[in-house]
Amino acid sequence: MRSRQAWGKSGGLEGRLTGTDRSGLRATSLDSTTARSDPRRTCVGCRRVDSRSALVRVVSDVDAEGGLALIVDTRRRLPGRGLWLHPDPDCLASAVRRRAFGRALRLSGQPDLADVTAYVEAQQGGTQHPYRHHQHHHQGGLDADEHPMSTQQ
Repeated sequence: MRSRQAWGKSGGLEGRLTGTDRSGLRATSLDSTTARSDPRRTCVGCRRVDSRSALVRVVSDVDAEGGLALIVDTRRRLPGRGLWLHPDPDCLASAVRRRAFGRALRLSGQPDLADVTAYVEAQQGGTQHPYRHHQHHHQGGLDADEHPMSTQQ
């Protein structure tokens, strides 16, 4: 649906046609410079909205002892509910103080923050992150030691 424009003596439209939103009520600009190409996320520490590239994704997982642990998802591909955090000690401290990790991930207990803390400290030092990477351990298929179609167990 287009907004109505006045016709001039030359027979063309005077002014520029603008699109409307889905409801057809508000006119929106057709200018492509106003569109954001980078997804926006909210930091759980400072609550500021920033581009996804400026934040790090954190997910929860069960550690070796059966407790809850937070894992830094550097590739942003791990399954499950995630939260976003600036790799800044102030944002981390604020999130811990407000208990934002459990609330954002819908956890009932207090998770282990060792990986997240190590990642934030490594980012502050300007070094590559020395923390352990999360790896899924599969016992079948291509990740097994034997041929994937082997019948011997």
